[in-house]
Amino acid sequence: MAEELTGQSDDPAPGKSASDSQQEGQSGQTLWPARRFRASRGLRIGNAVVATLTRWGLVPHTYILTTKGRKTGRSHTTPVTLVERDGRRWLVAPYGPVSWVLNARAAGRVSVRRRRISHEYVIREVPSPEAGPVLKQYLAIAGATRPYFVAQPDSPVEDFIAEAYCHPVFQLILGTDPG
Repeated sequence: MAEELTGQSDDPAPGKSASDSQQEGQSGQTLWPARRFRASRGLRIGNAVVATLTRWGLVPHTYILTTKGRKTGRSHTTPVTLVERDGRRWLVAPYGPVSWVLNARAAGRVSVRRRRISHEYVIREVPSPEAGPVLKQYLAIAGATRPYFVAQPDSPVEDFIAEAYCHPVFQLILGTDPG
């Protein structure tokens, strides 16, 4: 399932290819997964269908994420799969730093809805050692994203930790202020 409903661009910096962006991690640039996400027309239509089914509560582990646009301030929604682990909720970006990730980072909070229940969360981006086990569990429940990972579902957690730098993971903290 794709996680871009808004059609916002997730291209690398102007004049740079995806491989250039991926290799710039040492200089502080954002890194991309091995396979690059592209929101085609078909994917957008599929997302609209998934979003409708999610609003009805028919897609397991899937919620509607709302972020505030970092440039426009407008609300943007996209279907996402949450991981519940150790009594906490985690938001995973399997396609790398796409628009919703950048918006969530800028705002520091997101809204998550399923059926008629909506919750506001403060987000905390977690380091690789903490993200690895969450990514492994995510891949087990969100099979459609497997092509975007180098690690396989049966790979050891260490493989997911090594790959976590290009799949941001956020802990969702219910209704509190960051810090």
